Amino acid sequence: MDLTNWIGCGPDNFLIISGPCGAETREQVLNTARQIAEIGKVQVFRAGVWKPRTRPGGFEGMGVPALQWLKEVKDRTGLKVMVEVATQIHVEQCLESGVDMLWIGARTTSNPFSVQEIAWALKGVDIPVLVKNPLNPDLNLWVGAIERIHKAGIKKIAAVHRGFFPFEKTRFRNNPGWEIAIELKSMFHELPVICDPSHMSGDAAWIGELSQKALDLNMNGLMIECHFDPVHALCDAKQQVTPKQLGEILDHLKYRVENSDDPQFQDILRDVRNEIDDIDTRLLELLSRRAKLSEKIGIEKFKKNISVLQLKRWEKMQKNRLELAKKLGLPDDFVMNLFQLVHKESIALQTRIMAQLR
Repeated sequence: MDLTNWIGCGPDNFLIISGPCGAETREQVLNTARQIAEIGKVQVFRAGVWKPRTRPGGFEGMGVPALQWLKEVKDRTGLKVMVEVATQIHVEQCLESGVDMLWIGARTTSNPFSVQEIAWALKGVDIPVLVKNPLNPDLNLWVGAIERIHKAGIKKIAAVHRGFFPFEKTRFRNNPGWEIAIELKSMFHELPVICDPSHMSGDAAWIGELSQKALDLNMNGLMIECHFDPVHALCDAKQQVTPKQLGEILDHLKYRVENSDDPQFQDILRDVRNEIDDIDTRLLELLSRRAKLSEKIGIEKFKKNISVLQLKRWEKMQKNRLELAKKLGLPDDFVMNLFQLVHKESIALQTRIMAQLR
């Protein structure tokens, strides 16, 4: 599934989508679209026509009248236009209004019933559909939504990585969870994955950094919220950039390629990868030795009727490993996550050994 087959976004196969969180007024939509088009690097203008709000009373979008404003955007700027849909009626109204592309939001992706309703409405239609990840880091739920849309006959599909609800406070509105997007790309090599740094960050200050990270991870595009006057935006004001800021972000991005034919580069890469393969082999051999030692400990604990979990030992291990990691220049989070996995497996091994010896 090559983006250039259905969006014509150029030889670099990279799609830039931008526009306001919500279509508020005709003036706001047209003014923002005009300034975005002048940048010359955006292919698709996005705007929320129906806005799902957690509680009633907030700005919930202008609905059908806003679709007419998007028609004007197409006519005046030549940009394709894109709208979020959450119901069968939304899909029908967008198709009647000539909307070029649709996206399914995170809240909707989280509900298979809603996605299926949209899929039924799309049967027999040839239109690109982008599917945002669900609110929680559930890869199967994301894949399931994509599969439902694909089974409806839609061939022009892309995933949108916008981060996941954070269970702990971070500097970002949503936890990036890059590893989940990478796993999705690993499962479906031809599926384009586009990053939404606006919802991921929740703050315009971080959009450039997250956009570059997305490029570094070989993602296929960006969806960035942009408003000609974000301070007075009716929704998500903090995460929207001005068209000028958008242009600066796009100008400073370093676009990566997946490979190089340079022989010297290939030689260096081959040598380094061979060394990494050797290290990985040794790591697996050491993990196997460690597992055998854990089994031996389990047998000795069983003989003396000692509990498997030894909290004081585990706390001492954590402290010692972190001190060594610091000396070696390794990040605390990585080392902690690694040893938590190793310790979890050690506990499981000892528990199985005790169960077998009973």
